[in-house]
Amino acid sequence: MYWMDMNPEEIADAVGALGVPNFRIRQVQEWLIRGVRPKDMTNLPKTLREQLDAIPFGGATIYQKRVSPKDGTVKYLFELEDGNLVEGVLMRYSYGNTVCLSTQVGCNMGCKFCASTLEGCVRSLRPGEMLSFLAEIERDEPQVDGKKRTVTNIVLMGSGEPLDNYDNVVTFLKRVTSEQGPNISARNISLSTCGIVPKIYRLIEDAPHVTLSISLHAHSDETRSELMPINRAYPIEQLLEAAKAYVDRTGRRVVFEYALIGGKNDSEADANALANRLKGMLCHVNLIPLNPVKERGLDGVTRAYAYQFQKWLNDRRISATVRREMGADIEGACGQLRRRVLNEIRG
Repeated sequence: MYWMDMNPEEIADAVGALGVPNFRIRQVQEWLIRGVRPKDMTNLPKTLREQLDAIPFGGATIYQKRVSPKDGTVKYLFELEDGNLVEGVLMRYSYGNTVCLSTQVGCNMGCKFCASTLEGCVRSLRPGEMLSFLAEIERDEPQVDGKKRTVTNIVLMGSGEPLDNYDNVVTFLKRVTSEQGPNISARNISLSTCGIVPKIYRLIEDAPHVTLSISLHAHSDETRSELMPINRAYPIEQLLEAAKAYVDRTGRRVVFEYALIGGKNDSEADANALANRLKGMLCHVNLIPLNPVKERGLDGVTRAYAYQFQKWLNDRRISATVRREMGADIEGACGQLRRRVLNEIRG
């Protein structure tokens, strides 16, 4: 067991077993909620810190950091205790700061436009590791103007498929929204899935207040199966039925992510067909001009063209926006920075 994977009750049991008074247990809990390692728990006796340090911490440290001079976006590369590297991104908006977190080291889903999946999935991340990413960012980017925290919103849209790491992700969601933890509102958290349909239905029950985002990227099974192997197991009609179940259960709209890929899914006919697929559903389409991955050989579109595609959808009464471009100058897209650093390490 790792310190960062323990909930408050488990921490109390582990620290209480050392024979310390209750106020020391509370102190340790307060430190661990902030992701502080035992050696840095400054109000504890040295002997207790050494005892605590005998249990593996299970967190991450910042391996590399890149800041965009254009928009202040921060790309982090975190190092886990087993030496694996994983990414995170801090994005600044007028309403607060959003962190894009990874849920796995790499990815097994094989989407043809993504760098995260080029080398498969090394392993899934534990809840404490995901929580430690937040703690490291909070320390690196301290709160200002009397605000309680730097991070106000979370999107699980980094490397990995969250529903392929289901139990750990749900545990993370429960802890990150807990009053005894970071206490981030579930309504400020979005989870993006490529479409593991049975687990979408489970998520609706286990985390109904989290915003559901679905990586759609095509209106036909033929194109989507070419781009996203998961579609061969769970075709679009099944996926949309799960999306409708989310809307019915929560009363909230589902967000469909749609990466615009030149010559694949970006014509006016594609916009018409997509609008027909989504007609009548409470939803929003998040259009993303593809950030090309050189190993994939797929082309993106200009932002001007993306706005034209948005207009085609809006004219057909489908809510759609073009995602704001952030971090493009610092390898902000999923998997790009990690892949470059790994290639440098390997020589």
